[in-house]
Amino acid sequence: MSEDAASKTDGPFGSLGRRLVRTYEMLRGSTLDVRPFRPGEDGPLSHFDCPPGHEELDRYWVNAPYAYVVITRDTEESKNVYHAVEPDLTDFESRLRDRVTTDIRDPLLYRDDTENADEEVLARELESLLEEYGVDVHMHTFYKLLYYLVRGFRGFGRIDPLMHDPHIEDVSCDGYGLPIFVYHDQYTDIETNIVFEESEELDNYVVQLAQQSGRHISVGDPIVGTTLPDGSRIELALGEEVTPRGSAFTIRQYADEPFTPIDLINYGTFNIQQMAYLWLAIEHNKSLIFAGGTASGKTTSMNAVSMFIPPRSKVLSIEDTRELSLYHDNWLSSVTRERLHEGADIDMYDLLRSALRHRPEYIIVGEVRGDEAVTLFQAMNTGHTTFSTMHADSIETVINRLENEPINVPRAMIQSLDLLSVQRLTRLDGERVRRTNAISEIGGIDQRTGELDYSNAFTWDADNDTFQRQDSALLDEIQDDRGWTRSELLEEMQNRRQFLRVLQDRGITDYRQFTALVNEYYDDAERVLERIETIEGGTGP
Repeated sequence: MSEDAASKTDGPFGSLGRRLVRTYEMLRGSTLDVRPFRPGEDGPLSHFDCPPGHEELDRYWVNAPYAYVVITRDTEESKNVYHAVEPDLTDFESRLRDRVTTDIRDPLLYRDDTENADEEVLARELESLLEEYGVDVHMHTFYKLLYYLVRGFRGFGRIDPLMHDPHIEDVSCDGYGLPIFVYHDQYTDIETNIVFEESEELDNYVVQLAQQSGRHISVGDPIVGTTLPDGSRIELALGEEVTPRGSAFTIRQYADEPFTPIDLINYGTFNIQQMAYLWLAIEHNKSLIFAGGTASGKTTSMNAVSMFIPPRSKVLSIEDTRELSLYHDNWLSSVTRERLHEGADIDMYDLLRSALRHRPEYIIVGEVRGDEAVTLFQAMNTGHTTFSTMHADSIETVINRLENEPINVPRAMIQSLDLLSVQRLTRLDGERVRRTNAISEIGGIDQRTGELDYSNAFTWDADNDTFQRQDSALLDEIQDDRGWTRSELLEEMQNRRQFLRVLQDRGITDYRQFTALVNEYYDDAERVLERIETIEGGTGP
């Protein structure tokens, strides 16, 4: 590995290095030649030779000091390739790994802490087995074996490097013998060097992923959508019955910590003025829907603006798969349950009906797509503030989907929706970006045409990548409700823009710190506006 790549170990190697030191301390009395691994002194555990006709574009650690990634450009085929580089194994080390992997299962099964079989536990069992074999291995070999044990027992097997890469959003396996593709935040859709050549291996892996998620998949029930223990959303298909090219899976990864409104401002999805507008609307119990195509950032945006919900308000969320993450004390999260046994399904409609009995002030529904939408709009009509998402690429499409099969919400009920934010995944200067195409305010039914009126409060100008503000009836409504003068409304909007701008300037994007400061703003806006001017980025509130 190059010196530049090796220098990148400082960040990711810190916590792992401490674990390796603990492993070394635990093994210090053994006969093995094991000490803390130091990549700079001991050299790499793996090497990478750029394929002929390829040009290296980038390399970085994903699980230092074990695995790293190299991005190359195939000049002949004009495509980028993602290479996951893991520790090299000699023939002897490969056979030893297979033997250890088989023999270590029984000791783990009889341990009380099998669920906590981390590096230390596996290292202890590995050391015991190697002494039992009478094999005196080099330190490099020990850590290589340990890596593959952790990868197999506590990680994600073949795709473990991909799951450790913070730049990857999606991981897609399309069938037997086909390269896995990923969506990289810099290189977009890119082919990897990881392939499941054997059908049995891929079938077993799909079953294993389902089991890791606490679900069952079989030939009789070959499609499962669920959530992995790390929070990633996964869709699985087993065998060739519904996916003719073989078992398949798609994993949608999410950030370890949710994006905040400041993150979305930094990414250009919204601007500060739009966020201040949404903040004021959410505080005043305006219901909204985020619409857009696949991967347009609907759920991410809904989760981010939910951080504006006033403290101590009762929040209830309903999802098919767990995606939302709020730093809110009075939050009840609920998830649907499917296909456990006959008659045991609990769907979105069931959860929504139950939610209304909890008397929530804010209801967040992961996505509306069926008859639960009618109940959601009934909740809006009875004074509950609701947030949700929909697959639709325009305001007209949203209204059309709501009014027709299978949703069938009466037009008169749609009037209770206050705001509609339409997002899109597009390209600017050769890069994929997410932008809010429009934020629209839903009005009443036009008595002359019978159509539902709406107006755009903000629109996106693609030519210069800016957002245009227009008149807002919703702000006028909030002004009347609060008894503010026009100057008081404008001052409040200015204060919130200032608050968000200062947090952006200070680089405050931690969701816990952001939420705490928003809560402080609700308590004493003037005091927090004075205080945030002195806050340094990354410090606690």
